[in-house]
Amino acid sequence: MPAKPMTKSAIVEHLASHSGLTKKATSELLDELATIAYREAKNAFTLPGIGKLVLVNRKARKGRNPQTGEMIKIPAKRVVKFRVAKACKDAVVGVAKKK
Repeated sequence: MPAKPMTKSAIVEHLASHSGLTKKATSELLDELATIAYREAKNAFTLPGIGKLVLVNRKARKGRNPQTGEMIKIPAKRVVKFRVAKACKDAVVGVAKKK
């Protein structure tokens, strides 16, 4: 059975114990970080060593309704994407061995 992801309270507790800040201050810091990320995503928001939030324009395309099989038009739209930093990929997945 896979491990469960950390909850916000678990992250706050971990960061508070390692930083010397109170849990309340740590929680407020995380909330402010999220607020900044939401506001700045249109300009690309980077968390060094983790990744970058970017706003991307998707082109209109054709799709298929999975229930009926009918072809549908999917309109163009703007979406938020997260691009994982190379350092994060290497740390989580591991460095691929070169031949």
